[in-house]
Amino acid sequence: MIDVNELRRKTTFTHDGQLLRVLDYEHRKMGRGKATIRVKVHNIRTGSRTEITFNSGERVEDIRLEKREYQYLYDDGTFLVFMDVNDFSQKQVAYEVFGDDRLYFKDNAEIELLDYEGEVLDYNLPVTTDMEVMESEVAIAGDTASSTTKLVTTETGLQVRTPLFVEVGDVIRIDTRTGEYITRV
Repeated sequence: MIDVNELRRKTTFTHDGQLLRVLDYEHRKMGRGKATIRVKVHNIRTGSRTEITFNSGERVEDIRLEKREYQYLYDDGTFLVFMDVNDFSQKQVAYEVFGDDRLYFKDNAEIELLDYEGEVLDYNLPVTTDMEVMESEVAIAGDTASSTTKLVTTETGLQVRTPLFVEVGDVIRIDTRTGEYITRV
C-alpha cells in the first residue's frame, strides 16, 4: 500500500477493483483544510480515462507490472503469439491489447510485454522499425503541386506517407511513436 501523495505519472495501482495507471497528478492545498490529490487515470483493462480525487492520507494498492522480453512469432487470426526469449514458452495475446500497433510487428521482432498475474496488460515497442515497401502510389517527376509525399503500404499492411523517391522493394525506417517515415534504409 502506498499513500496517495506518492502517486506520480506512470504509477500503476488498484482502486475499487480496477487496474489504473496515472496519466496526470495534481496536488491541491486550500487554506486550512486537508490537501486533495486529483489524478487523471487510464483503466488498463477497459481503456477508459477518468479523474479521481483523493484526500491526503488515503492509501491505494501499488502494483508492479512484470517486464519480459518476447519475440513476435505469428498471428493466428484471433491472437498474436509471442515467445519468451528466456525460457522459450509461448504466450497468446488478444488483438485488443495492441490495437493498430500490431501493424508494427514483423516476424521475430523483439517486444517488451508488461504483465500482471500472468495477464498481458501493456507493451513497449522499439522506437523504430524497418519494413519493406510492398505497394506504392505512382509518383510523377515534378508532381509537387499537391504534395511532396505519397502513400505506401508495408509488408504488414501499415500505410505510411513517404517522399516520392521511395519505391516498391525499398526498406524504410518508421517511428513507432508517430507512425511517420524517417529514412530509407
